[in-house]
Amino acid sequence: QVQLVESGGGSVQPGGSLRLSCSASGSTFSGYVMGWFRQAPGKEREFVAAIGWIGGTRYYADSVKGRFTIAKDMTKKMVYLQMYNLRPEDTAVYYCAADQEFSDRYYYAGAYAHWGQGTQVTVSS
Repeated sequence: QVQLVESGGGSVQPGGSLRLSCSASGSTFSGYVMGWFRQAPGKEREFVAAIGWIGGTRYYADSVKGRFTIAKDMTKKMVYLQMYNLRPEDTAVYYCAADQEFSDRYYYAGAYAHWGQGTQVTVSS
């Protein structure tokens, strides 16, 4: 079965950078969409970024556009989220997600069948 394992979270000061990694296994992931979501305390899980496993089409939430970059390494079955110029409002648990259908609902958490356990990102001075 599909398994997703995130790593790379931590604590940084505002303006700092982090790179999150998601190790994927259990499928060829051909045709899949891979996404990053985040959830802050007391808030709903929200879309951050998504990428197609084939072709590499990328989508970003407006709040992270220009600061975050999603990328993949198909050989290693890894998905990355490079985060620059981090802000306190980026503080959240970040989740890697995957689904075998890359639809126009890529921004909707309910469209993803597979999830990792999450990794904490804290941005604070």
